[in-house]
Amino acid sequence: MEVNFLKIKVGSIIFYSVMTVLSITMIYPFIWGVTASFKTTAQLYNGNPFNLIPNPITTYNYERVVELLPFGRFVLNSLFLSTFVPVLQIILASMAAYSFARLNFKGKNIIFLMLLGTMMIPGHVTLIPNFIIMRILHWIDKYEALIVPSLVSGGNIFNIFFLRQYFLSIPKDLEAAAIIDGCSRFRVFLNIILPNAKPALATVAILSFNRKWNEFLWPMIVMNTYEKMPIQVGLQYLKGSVNTNWGIVLAGSTIAILPTIIIFLVFQKYFIRTVVNTGLGGQ
Repeated sequence: MEVNFLKIKVGSIIFYSVMTVLSITMIYPFIWGVTASFKTTAQLYNGNPFNLIPNPITTYNYERVVELLPFGRFVLNSLFLSTFVPVLQIILASMAAYSFARLNFKGKNIIFLMLLGTMMIPGHVTLIPNFIIMRILHWIDKYEALIVPSLVSGGNIFNIFFLRQYFLSIPKDLEAAAIIDGCSRFRVFLNIILPNAKPALATVAILSFNRKWNEFLWPMIVMNTYEKMPIQVGLQYLKGSVNTNWGIVLAGSTIAILPTIIIFLVFQKYFIRTVVNTGLGGQ
C-alpha cells in the first residue's frame, strides 16, 4: 500500500514537472515579445535574452506604430469583421445544427456528411475559384468579400458540427413538453434550445472571433485599399515602412493579440464547461 502511494506521488511529481517545463516553454516567447516591445532598440539587440524586465521602460515603439500606420483604423476594421461575421455565423450555424440534431427530413444524414466532407478540402485549393467568383460579383476590395464567404467556409461548417453535438445532449423531454404546451418549432429553438446552449454558443463565438481576427491570406488577396485592411494584414506594412525595427513590430503584434486574450478570459468558463460536457467527439 505504501509502495503504491509512493509510486503515485513520484509519478505526480514527474508529471507536474514536465507540464511546468512545457508550459514555460510555450508561454516564454509570448512574455518575451510583450516585454521586448517596451525596450529600446539597444536593449533589444544587446541585452540578455533571459532578462524580461525593460530598463528603462519606453513606450516609443507604441508611439511609432500609431505614427507610421493608421493602426486605429486597422483595429476598428478587425473589430467590425470579428464581431459582425461571428454573429451571422452563430445564427446560421445554430439553425442548421438544430435541423440536423432534431428534425427528420429526407437525406439528412447524407447532407450532413457532405457538409463535413467540405471541411476536408484545404482552403488554399479554393482560393482561385473564390477570387474569380468575387470578381464576377464585383466584390473585390469590398467588405462583402470578407463577410459572405465566411458564412459558408469550413470554419462555419465546424460550428454546425459542434453545435449539433451539443444540441443532441439537451434532453428531448424539454422539447416535447414545450411542444405539448403549444410551442412552435421556432419558439422551441428560440426559448428552449438556445438558452440551454449558452456555453456552446460562447465557445463558438470565441473560436469564430479568433478565426476572423487572425485571418490574413484571404483579406490580403481581395482587399486593395489601405484603409480597409484588417489588423493582421496591416501588420505586414510595419516591416517595410520602418526597415524591420523589431521593437515596433512587437509593439504592433502585442496590440493585435490583446483582443483575443480579453475575449478568451471573459468567456473561458463557458469554453471549458462546453469542452468538458460535450467532449467534441462523443454524442
